[in-house]
Amino acid sequence: MSEMDTITRKAGANTAHRSSAPAALTKDIPELVDPDTADTIDRMVNAALARATSGVSPMSLALEYLDWMGHLAMSPGKQLQLAEKAVRKGLRFGQYAMTCATDPDAPPCIEPLPQDSRFAHEGWRRPPYNLMHQAFLLYQQWWHNATTGIKGVSRHSEAAASFIARQILDMMAPSNFPWLNPEIIEATRKEAGANLMRGTQHWLEDLQRTLRGDGPAGAEAFQVGRDVAVTPGKVVFRNRLMELIQYTPTTDTVQREPVLLQSAWMMKYYIMDLSPHDSLVKYLVDRGHTVFMISWMNPGPDDRDLGMDDYRKEGTLKAIDVIGDILPGRKIHAVGYCLGGILLTITAAAMARDGDRRLASITLFTTMMDFTEVGEIGVFMDASEVAYLDDMMWQQGYLDYRQASGGFQLLKSRDLIWSKMVREYFLGQRAPMFDLMAWNADGTRMPYRQHSELLTRLYRDNELFQGKYIVGDRPVRISDIHIPIFAVAAERDHVAPWKSVYKLNLQSDASTLTFVLTRGGHNVGIVNEPGRPRRAFQMTTWPEGERCPDADTWHAETTYTEGSWWPAWQEWLVSHSTGEEAPPAVGAPERGYAPLEDAPGTYVHQH
Repeated sequence: MSEMDTITRKAGANTAHRSSAPAALTKDIPELVDPDTADTIDRMVNAALARATSGVSPMSLALEYLDWMGHLAMSPGKQLQLAEKAVRKGLRFGQYAMTCATDPDAPPCIEPLPQDSRFAHEGWRRPPYNLMHQAFLLYQQWWHNATTGIKGVSRHSEAAASFIARQILDMMAPSNFPWLNPEIIEATRKEAGANLMRGTQHWLEDLQRTLRGDGPAGAEAFQVGRDVAVTPGKVVFRNRLMELIQYTPTTDTVQREPVLLQSAWMMKYYIMDLSPHDSLVKYLVDRGHTVFMISWMNPGPDDRDLGMDDYRKEGTLKAIDVIGDILPGRKIHAVGYCLGGILLTITAAAMARDGDRRLASITLFTTMMDFTEVGEIGVFMDASEVAYLDDMMWQQGYLDYRQASGGFQLLKSRDLIWSKMVREYFLGQRAPMFDLMAWNADGTRMPYRQHSELLTRLYRDNELFQGKYIVGDRPVRISDIHIPIFAVAAERDHVAPWKSVYKLNLQSDASTLTFVLTRGGHNVGIVNEPGRPRRAFQMTTWPEGERCPDADTWHAETTYTEGSWWPAWQEWLVSHSTGEEAPPAVGAPERGYAPLEDAPGTYVHQH
């Protein structure tokens, strides 16, 4: 062996010895922090931060702010445009101020948006308040331009920047300050401060109710089973997730096909059975329909692992099974409201995929289809926000309705927070309580797992609209549904924007698709009984294979029909039924469905 071979062999041996030394030293040291423990620690920290920030991720906001600010800094053209707009608005305001000096009745230089009523009082037309509110509106308009239309900014960052700017502006509006609001000043002078005394009492009462977990003032006047949810019926089935109510017929004959109604599991079902004058259930029963209703259980921490498929199988699908046992041979008109509509769509698509033909039609109330069109709620739905919210729900085991309602209030903070504060605490005027408002304060919870699936699979990944949502071991597709579909959206819906609902036509292969756009918001657009003033709707039916126009074109070209859409829908249900028969009995004791108790049942009272 040569000297060089000997040196090489020794060097290799030494290298092997050195490389194996660390493994020899560490192989017996236990791993103190395993991946699951590390994940748990991170989740606990995120959950604590999420509670402190009301579920808003500070990291996400920081990144969105940097995205907006960085691209604005690299857009000299946009900067010049904003500078020009600032000068032009300043000149407009200066000209308006000079005109007002000689003509107190000079027309304003900028009008509020149609839905903005903060400056409707006549006092805002007098100096100096006219100058204050006009300057604010011009400033608000400039900030809208500054946060939109910047090249390179992601869609989500643009929405977040615009949302944050609007929150700050809504908070700093002159209408919110007693010494700048002529309506408050006038009321205080006329009442010698009594309005402020009443407002203080209102604030103390609201604070006490919040600390006790009570509903808003006056909600106690609408008790479930006494004032609302009073349509006669019986609970004919109950499992751990839902009670099924069958309502007592009031007509000599009924349509052969029954109607099954289901709300979102974050909603008490009686939004569709409020007071007798605005109860959708009573409206249908009095017009010859056999109506069933799902009343969801209110989950707690022990139900954290209930997921979407549990609600599909033990909720929607089980209700269809029970109705089929009580009324053999009848197909069912199924109706879903909001998230209940999403669950119904998933169920109907899976049934169609598997050859289950028990549905006669489906009706969807304010049900989003394309989750890329989530509007302002999308501010909270990027990957960082989803993970942040998910960790908070993971720790407590459920989403509480107060947490959800707080986020929705931010989406309309001008009306639901600041204008409410002015009206109730500074003007001392309590908004009269009514049934829908009392219902809105009677919320439920959502299990952690279901909330996580909703955020990730639907909001973040948009699986249902893309045909990737897995039920069983295979995906379901909206295009598999070939029965008639009736979809209702609301013009001012900030929860399910109407253009997202309209996008159902891009995936639908229904035998007929009827789309209705009604005036109102997410709830008022649905609780839309005949006789209510200032109601109108647009409606179009497309046969299978006929192409639908884009949303804006359809909206512009479709005429309005005055009044409620309820009669049109009820006639649609009749047109897709097979005739009348004698009313069926309530329940079927001989088949194991003896009535368990009177409606509204037990689950609706859970808190």
